[in-house]
Amino acid sequence: MSGKRKIVITAALPYANGPVHIGHLVEHCMVDFWARFQRMRGHDCYYICADDTHGTPVMVNARKQGVTPEQLVETARVEHVRDLNGFEIVYDNYGSTNSPSNKRISDRIFTALKEKGHIETKTLQQAYCEFDKMFLPDRFVKGTCPRCGAPDQYGDGCENCSAVYATEELKNPRCVLCGNPPVQKASENVFVKLNDFKSFLKEWVPEHTGPEIAKKLNEWLKDDLQSWCISRDKPYFGFEIPGYPDKYFYVWFDAPIGYLASLDDYARARGKTFEDYWNSHEIFHCIGKDIIYHHSLFWPAMLKAAGLNTPTQVMVHGMLQVNGAKMSKSRGTNISAGTYLKHLDPNYLRYYLACKMSSSIDDFDLNFEDFVSRVNSDLIGKITNVASRGAQMLQKLGGKMGELSEEGRTLVTQAQDLSEQIATHYEERDFAKAIIAIRGIADEANKYFDKHEPWKLVKTDAAATIEILTGILNLFRIMTVYLKPVLPGYAAKVERLFQEDPYTWTSAQQILEFHEISPYEHLAKRVEMAQVQSMLEEAKALAAASMEKTAPSGEAALNLAPTIGIEDFQKIDLRVVKIIDAKHVEGAGKLLQLTLDLGGGVTRNVFSGIKSTYKPEELVGKLTVMVANLAPRKMKFGVSEGMVLASGDGDKLALLFPDKNAVPGQRIS
Repeated sequence: MSGKRKIVITAALPYANGPVHIGHLVEHCMVDFWARFQRMRGHDCYYICADDTHGTPVMVNARKQGVTPEQLVETARVEHVRDLNGFEIVYDNYGSTNSPSNKRISDRIFTALKEKGHIETKTLQQAYCEFDKMFLPDRFVKGTCPRCGAPDQYGDGCENCSAVYATEELKNPRCVLCGNPPVQKASENVFVKLNDFKSFLKEWVPEHTGPEIAKKLNEWLKDDLQSWCISRDKPYFGFEIPGYPDKYFYVWFDAPIGYLASLDDYARARGKTFEDYWNSHEIFHCIGKDIIYHHSLFWPAMLKAAGLNTPTQVMVHGMLQVNGAKMSKSRGTNISAGTYLKHLDPNYLRYYLACKMSSSIDDFDLNFEDFVSRVNSDLIGKITNVASRGAQMLQKLGGKMGELSEEGRTLVTQAQDLSEQIATHYEERDFAKAIIAIRGIADEANKYFDKHEPWKLVKTDAAATIEILTGILNLFRIMTVYLKPVLPGYAAKVERLFQEDPYTWTSAQQILEFHEISPYEHLAKRVEMAQVQSMLEEAKALAAASMEKTAPSGEAALNLAPTIGIEDFQKIDLRVVKIIDAKHVEGAGKLLQLTLDLGGGVTRNVFSGIKSTYKPEELVGKLTVMVANLAPRKMKFGVSEGMVLASGDGDKLALLFPDKNAVPGQRIS
């Protein structure tokens, strides 16, 4: 696109319920790289973001901390901005979804949806905690997966088998706040009739998303779209829906409106409104692939109903893994931005992320051994080394550059000719390709330096030495121009070195000859693996402290089963039995087959998962307790005619042994 562009770009809003971590930094750095590049090209580019503040988790966390939700989210916003700015990520405005502007625009968009007939109400059965007196979001209910039987799974999906299900399908559900089982309770909810926008979305999606994302979205668009529930019942931290007392906008309704609200706050400080920017600028959203449904179906439908421009492009990236695995608190790899900044230079991570980033939606890995190696070998050993050797040597010769040699001029011209190729990589968010091209310039500069050996040449020909140094310093300066979107602080030091105004993209086309430089300022130093290890240990310790602090206590920690009445308990027939035989079960990893003497000549066959605790010969002749009136259960290995009582964590189970004077058949009451 030729001419001066007008652009608004956003990163997804960090949630206010926790610190910014390195996963967030992927996206926020990506947008920062792209926005800085556009400004260097001379375009108007506004980087807008905000904190996502509403929802039950924030409300509950505030209650635990003894503060209001408003206090919690404002404290989080200040900390988020501090940490993001610590990574040299700069926003034109960083707002909050808990703002008057967001309330006003949310009401406006909802009213437009309602007036155009896109709103309906339905009564649904929802999980409700009678102890906490509140409806429970999916993530506030845990239980056993109805598909694979994995315990401790959330109410909307299983992390073990990836099944997706409704909360009411969970087995043994419990409220994560108090541990009590929820009940199903009827509630009227407000819905957007998303299928009203199906035809519009089928045309919009291919033009405004990438091919991989469009393919996924088109799978959903083959069938009718289900209406989207946008309401939550009180108590809930959020905005009340106009005309629906005690109903609040679901966080995913007002969160993307936070883009408009943050832009509105920026605009009003300049005597304008968000429409002055939104309806006259290209609009780009950068998001992770886990929230494409919200940004590529819900959001354009909302904007369409309100008569506002829809995004020019939804740019989607893959997710960050650390050392080949999902980020983990227990392994110390869920690292907060604040923890990183205590130990390492933010330029290291900005550079490394740029080396890994592309326009693909594939996940990518932050491997810390590779991180140390790449920073030291590339950023320090190749790129910075050109400046440190050249500038310091030139200072000893008077600090003034000379004229380029013919060979040096050829190398500089070749580096300048890469300008549009590298610009294309930046434009398409293929930052890794841009870095590869820049490293190629560094390789040529170092070859040129080593070929002419100026540390030897200076002893016999100072003028020729200055000629060589002029060449490599011009090459370094061009590299810095190309690197500036990724390493702005680093570039600022180089601008001071060469005594120049801030670089624009066209600065790479200038050649410096007979130019005086400043005394060399240290640009970057090697990173040590010990620094990384120290960071990981602190992150691990902080995670352990957090988990201990938030671990449930009392009855919630016990995860008690639903209560039963005395009449239910009296139905259970507990009897003392003698183990008269015990043997391994072929093909069963945990089971032993027990033959039990119930007294009076009655025996029972029972399979029990105690193999990891006992050897069969240890059990013969011992007394234990069984549930004698449990219905027989057909198993792969035979029929189990009851259950012996045992306790443990599932891997190490210990049988219950009665008093030595008990006799087989004796009832336990």
